[in-house]
Amino acid sequence: MKNNQLNLSNTITGKRETFVPINPKKIGMYVCGPTVYDLPHIGNARPLVVFDVLFRVLSKIFGKNNVTYVRNITDIDDKIIESSKNKKISISELTSKITKSFHEDCKYLNCLKPSYEPKATEHIKGMITMTENLLKHNYAYEKDKHIYFSINSFKNYGKLSKKNPEELVAGARVEVSKLKKHPLDFVLWKPSSTEDPGWVSPWGRGRPGWHLECSVMSEKFLGKNFDIHGGGLDLIFPHHENEIAQSCCANQLEKFANYWLHNGYVTFNSEKMSKSLGNIVTIEKMRKKINGQVIRLALLSSHYKQPLDWNENLIEESQSTLDKWYTQFDDNKEGVLNQDLLRPLLEDLNTPGYIANLHSLYDKASKGDSSSKKLFLSGCKLIGLLEEDLNEWIKFKKIRSKIDEKTIENKIKDRDQARKKGDFKLADNIRKELESSGVIIEDKGNKTIWKYK
Repeated sequence: MKNNQLNLSNTITGKRETFVPINPKKIGMYVCGPTVYDLPHIGNARPLVVFDVLFRVLSKIFGKNNVTYVRNITDIDDKIIESSKNKKISISELTSKITKSFHEDCKYLNCLKPSYEPKATEHIKGMITMTENLLKHNYAYEKDKHIYFSINSFKNYGKLSKKNPEELVAGARVEVSKLKKHPLDFVLWKPSSTEDPGWVSPWGRGRPGWHLECSVMSEKFLGKNFDIHGGGLDLIFPHHENEIAQSCCANQLEKFANYWLHNGYVTFNSEKMSKSLGNIVTIEKMRKKINGQVIRLALLSSHYKQPLDWNENLIEESQSTLDKWYTQFDDNKEGVLNQDLLRPLLEDLNTPGYIANLHSLYDKASKGDSSSKKLFLSGCKLIGLLEEDLNEWIKFKKIRSKIDEKTIENKIKDRDQARKKGDFKLADNIRKELESSGVIIEDKGNKTIWKYK
């Protein structure tokens, strides 16, 4: 492997390819951000963390000043309008509240701020301009004040999802409308009622279609053709497929983004997450009882392209690993990252392989190898771990425990008394009770010591 050669799985080609930037001094990455109609959940957290790691790796290889990371906020959408009506609050109040919570989630998960975070409502003019362009060149048509993109006008439609239009129609969840010429034609602009948000356009007061928003914002900040476009697996069709179609046609280009990366789904205890099953876990809820680094490590424990099952064991394993790793915490001792350590990340962001390397370094560091300790700390920080103050970590461990220190000491005294009386069953039950409350005890001679899990 060449030094720092990055290989990525490209969805559009179906191959793992060496990443060759358009311009190594101006690398562009666009990732679809949240539609701010409801609180983000653990499934939304996965692309946040995955593409944050990619941003860190790209910055490490090419220099942080040479990488532009754009992650949008969709603040106008039919889901937002419906949610605001259901919650009986204004759209601005809803989107402000959810955006604020999203930013708190990003901080909690230790995600770096993107270079730009455009909001859809700030780029309506550009959306109108792109729609006019598509109409002018017969890639779109108007019907009853709706503007639709004609998928038959784009010869490569279906290339990203590897399906022809007929196959896509059969399995698609697309808007059904008698106004369309083809079932897969998608809306670029639609009329708005007087009570719904709307902007003045050549076709009357209306609002943009979802797909159009990302095409316009990515072009604004990264240009007509850029390096990497990312998002969840669920966005391949129709969202990303439609972005490619309208952007390539509007700009008369063969390519939109050169590399397409998609992270796998998150399940909950082996079941698909859904509101109907009541198993949606919001990030906001986790903030109250679990340290964000635990969530981050858990999300990186599987390769980003693979499914990830979210369960209590995964959280406990990540918690245990970080409790162990924090014993080597040192704010000042960092080493220079080497090729052996980085190799898994350079091979399509293989975070499980990279974490295995960190475990090996930890073992050497814990035996007193100072150079391994420095490298271990640098390696953790590269993927956004061990960046929290040690005292803050310990403080969170205390919060996590269901029992205070005075109660712990009293329980240990009760256990000592039980052992003296020969009641080992009671002593064992007290030990188990403490363990279930997040406390581990260890007998050393005549003394019992304890620590938070």
